[in-house]
Amino acid sequence: MATEGKRSTLGLTVLGILAGEPMHAYRIQQLIRDYGKDRVVNVRQRASVYQAIDRLLRLGLIAVEGVGRDGARPERVVYAITEAGLATARTWIREMLSTVGGEFPEFPVALSFLIMLPPPEALAELEARLAAVEAELADVRAAVDQSADLPRIFLVEEEYRHAVLAAEQAWLITMIADLRDGKLTWSREWVQQIAAEFNERQDSERQEREGR
Repeated sequence: MATEGKRSTLGLTVLGILAGEPMHAYRIQQLIRDYGKDRVVNVRQRASVYQAIDRLLRLGLIAVEGVGRDGARPERVVYAITEAGLATARTWIREMLSTVGGEFPEFPVALSFLIMLPPPEALAELEARLAAVEAELADVRAAVDQSADLPRIFLVEEEYRHAVLAAEQAWLITMIADLRDGKLTWSREWVQQIAAEFNERQDSERQEREGR
């Protein structure tokens, strides 16, 4: 019996593309690029799509429809989405739209340990990130401009990316300004002192709760 399995952004992308029509894996890869889905889904490894297809097959979310051939090219397996696949795709979409906090990107983790870098080094890295964010913002704007003839519903992921990147850009500009002006700074000794005081307070509160 098919099961939804753990939701997957790449799995949803494959299901979404196959919802249009049955096709072979190479065509799926082409459309991921043509539709710009590679801008929001990690498909850096060439085998990723094939691995996603294998998983969806095992779950019964897609099925082999037959073997197709494009001109003189070798025969290729053609996949089709199943009814279970359609239902699962819709479930995943609802969950992804409404759920907050299930993602753990690297940047917030690095920020949580920013004090391990000297302030000048932290400043340099954040300036580099700001440049990268601004380049990506320009890329998003260009993609939207080039697709201006498409209905808005086909560009909402780019709208979201633009909003998120613009918010990060504004935050980075403020953070960098505070580091440059010395409004935000730290030293190793100060960090160690604050950590020691915090740990001591936490240990004391823990002992009180345990009735020691």
